[in-house]
Formats: sequence, structure tokens, C-alpha cells
Amino acid sequence: MNFTDTHCHLADAALRENLPHILTAARKVGVKRFIVPATRPQDWQDVADLAQRSSENPLWGNIHIALGIHPWFSDGIAERDFVRLETMLARYPQAWVGEIGLDFYDKTQTPQQRERQIQVFSRQLAIAQTLRRRVIIHNLKATADIAAAVKQTGFAQGGIVHAFSGSAEEARVLTKLGFKIGIGSLLLNPNARKIRETLKTLNDTDFVLETDSPFMLKKEINTPANILRIAEIAAQIRGVGAADIAAITERNADSLLRP
Repeated sequence: MNFTDTHCHLADAALRENLPHILTAARKVGVKRFIVPATRPQDWQDVADLAQRSSENPLWGNIHIALGIHPWFSDGIAERDFVRLETMLARYPQAWVGEIGLDFYDKTQTPQQRERQIQVFSRQLAIAQTLRRRVIIHNLKATADIAAAVKQTGFAQGGIVHAFSGSAEEARVLTKLGFKIGIGSLLLNPNARKIRETLKTLNDTDFVLETDSPFMLKKEINTPANILRIAEIAAQIRGVGAADIAAITERNADSLLRP
């Protein structure tokens, strides 16, 4: 079985020092392709360097990158950052735009803070549309606003809504807009019932696998090798074999990564 971890922060300090070992462990369970998003301007070059290193060393696997501004960092963003983003994307023509999106989980956020997130998200959607790049979207408690921004900007390149935790109805809103649903490490939590119910309803063409390494696990550092565990749980939920989940999600990842 072959797998793609469609969301892993391999440039994060928690993984970087031990990265050769982490990638070897992933390869042993069939994870041979990785999509690595950035979260803010300070880490764009570190993420881009991973793609260069993987092109020079096949043992690292096939690393694809995304460059963008996570909603947590929207407040400190200036026009020069959008200009630099466009410059970096021009330098790396295979890069997606991500991790971008909206995070309305914190109920103490002011309306101005939420509006700023929407502005930064919409600007990056517009850049992605102009450059014909796919996106990786972070979505917490913001499906309606994400859908509104996608429609308003005319974004139509598709991508992934990662670490999905919403309802089947929310998933349908997003898949109708051309996005795949990122099914990930929430499945490792037996109490995360909503995502299990949502996964049952998705079409085979609707989802991909991810870990969100090194995050999402409370008692251990998450790594891409956990894709196998996620696939096995997904298979149980959908009543198929793990090899079927591998084949389905690889086809879906292929469709996104094709030029």
C-alpha cells in the first residue's frame, strides 16, 4: 500500500532534527509522498528548502510544498508579505497556497479580528486563483464564511480542507466547491464521533488522508507514519479494507497534484 500524508509540518522544530529517521519510518509503512504547508512568512524558505532536499535525495520521498499565511498570524500581516508570497510562488511553480483559512474557535475574538482573517484569507485566495494554484484550508467554526470567501473571490482551483472536524452537511458545502476533505488524526481519538459519522457519508472521490504532524496527539509527537493507523480506522468505518482506502486516497491525491 502507498500513501500520501497530505498535511504534515515537516519543517517544524519538533520534527526537523530527526527528520531522516521520521521519513524512513514513514516509508516503511508506505507513506512515500508528503504535502508540507507553511504557516507564516518566517517559515516559507524553510518549507521551500525541504522540496529542494527531497529532489536531491530520493530517500526523503516526494515532498510537495504550500506557502501561505495561517489565520492565527493574520494580525501581523502587511502588504509586503503578500508581495513576497507572490514572489515566492513564482520561484516555486509547483507550490500550492497554504496553510490559509479561518479560525473562529476562540469566542473572545473581536469582529475586527475575524474581519482581518477574512481579508487575509480572501487576498490569498485571489493570489491562488491568479496563479492557478490549489490551496490548503484551515477551517474551525467557519465553514459558511469560507464558502462565502471562495465564491466572492471566484476561486475555482480546488484543494484540501484539512483536519476536518465538521458535519456531513458542512463537508457537502465544501466538496461542492471543489475541495477534498482532509481526514486525519482525529480518527485516532475514539471519542471523536462526529468525524466518524461524516466519513461514512463521503463519496470515494471526496477525501484524502493526513496527520497534521507534529500536532494533534496529546501524549506523543505525531509523525507521518501514523497515516497507516488512520487508514486502518477509516477502513473499519467505511467497511472496506485498508488497501481500498489507500487506493482511493492515492487516486484523490493524484488528481490534486497533477498540473
